[in-house]
Amino acid sequence: MRVQTEIRVVAAVIERADKQILICQRRSTDRHALKWEFPGGKVEQDEDPRDALLRELQEELDITAEIGEEIGRYEFQYTGRRPILLIFFRVTQYSGELRNRIFSQMIWESPANLPSYDFLDGDLDFVRRLARGHARSAASGT
Repeated sequence: MRVQTEIRVVAAVIERADKQILICQRRSTDRHALKWEFPGGKVEQDEDPRDALLRELQEELDITAEIGEEIGRYEFQYTGRRPILLIFFRVTQYSGELRNRIFSQMIWESPANLPSYDFLDGDLDFVRRLARGHARSAASGT
């Protein structure tokens, strides 16, 4: 059995045809209360990241998504916590009606406006790259 030193977290950048992106706000009772994030969650032991994201989107939004290309990957560490590996995937197609199952609120927003929201610290680098139109370069670290 392999022991993981970091926590793997997957997130979906769900895009509509008008290029707006779905962002979600955590509840006031959650860790990192009222922070904004992309839907997703932790990858379980021995789970493929794409399968984890498919599962998380079903649990959080009640949709079956077609997981697209990986558009970002980097490590982040909150003070006093284990490092996390953040993996972002593009999602442009899904079946089912979006239903908010766990968030305070969900909205569609243009990429350029994303930096004006209070995102999780771990997402900030990716949000800035996405706003500048450089999401793909986040995967390569450039």
